[in-house]
Parts: sequence; structure tokens; C-alpha cells
Amino acid sequence: MSLPRISGIYAITPDLIDTTNLVMLTQQALIGGVELIQYRNKVADNILKLEQATLLSNLCHEFNTPLIINDDLDLAIKVGADGVHLGIEDITVAEARRRLGPEKIIGASCYNKFRYAIEAENNGADYVAFGAFYISSTKPGAVSAPINLLCKAKQCLQIPVVAIGGIDSENIVELIYKGADAVAVSRSIFNSINIQLETKKLSCIFKRAQKVPISNV
Repeated sequence: MSLPRISGIYAITPDLIDTTNLVMLTQQALIGGVELIQYRNKVADNILKLEQATLLSNLCHEFNTPLIINDDLDLAIKVGADGVHLGIEDITVAEARRRLGPEKIIGASCYNKFRYAIEAENNGADYVAFGAFYISSTKPGAVSAPINLLCKAKQCLQIPVVAIGGIDSENIVELIYKGADAVAVSRSIFNSINIQLETKKLSCIFKRAQKVPISNV
């Protein structure tokens, strides 16, 4: 069974205690055309995380859109999510692959360290994420990554590259031109007045930018 393609708009859910609101906002992003959803909630306890992740897993399956769980491999397994996204302080990619098997998606945060990406790919990651490329209100203390890191990654890696950190409609194109296969977005989608419309806008920008030959950029 082939894994879903890692491409396009990758929405990361906001920190919300209100589960009904979280599901509603996520549904609007799905209707708008996001390609992947990552459940990330740094303020919820384990009971609430299980409740929210279960509902989002069911919702994403209705839309045939992969759900990735941030940091928590056990939670991903419990709710039957499509994969897990790991940070440097989480379980290793190799261990996650051993427990998940070949059919699940594993992503790895590499921040601004190219060597992390090489290691993640060698250990079985399906994609790597670099950033923050711009100031992020979601993670204000995130390290800064140079945009040329995307070019280097595309030249040397065989797996998709995701850009993250402060991305919106004003700066997304540059990241795609530099080689991002997908862009992870939170604030610009979930803080917008019309989530569905903003998601469609970002998706259209992404698709247009992908059609531009790199040699012309």
C-alpha cells in the first residue's frame, strides 16, 4: 500500500480546549482543501487529547485526508491516525518505524539542522520539516532557519521537505520556489475570519507556484 503524497497545504491545529470548536474549525480547513492535518495541542491533558484526536481521526477519514499526531506515538496508535510527527526530544524515528510498521507516515522536525534530516531519512522518515522560516506566533521561541536550507534539502534528500514557521499568503511562494513540497500552516488558517476561503486561497497559490519551472525563479 502506497503512502499518501506529502504535498500542498499541511494544517496544524491550534491549542483549543473547546473540542466542538476545534472539530468545526478543522472541518472548514478540510472543506477548503488542506492536504494533511496535524493534531497538535500543548494545553490539553491526555484525556482531552484522546477525545479530540479520536474525533479528528474520524473526520479526516471522512475527507480521505491523512491525520498526523504531533509528538505522541501512543496517541497516534490508539486513534488509528495515519502517522506521527516527531521532534528531537521525542521517540526516535527508528523506534517509531518499528512500532508503526511501513504503512504509517513518520515526519521529523529538523529545525535548522540539515544533519538531522539526513539521519531522519536514513532511519525511515517519510518527510522532514525545517523552520521556522518566519516569525511564528504559534511557536514564538522557535529557532530560525535559512531559506536556502530548502534548496540543499531538495538536492540531497529523496523524501519530501516541509516548510514551517510563520507562513502565510504573503511568503508562501518563496518557500515553494526554494523547494518545499508542503507548507505547514496554523495561524494564517485558523485565525482567519473565513477558514474555508483562506485555505482555498493558500491551496491555489501553492498549485500555481508549483507550475513555475525552478529555472525561471
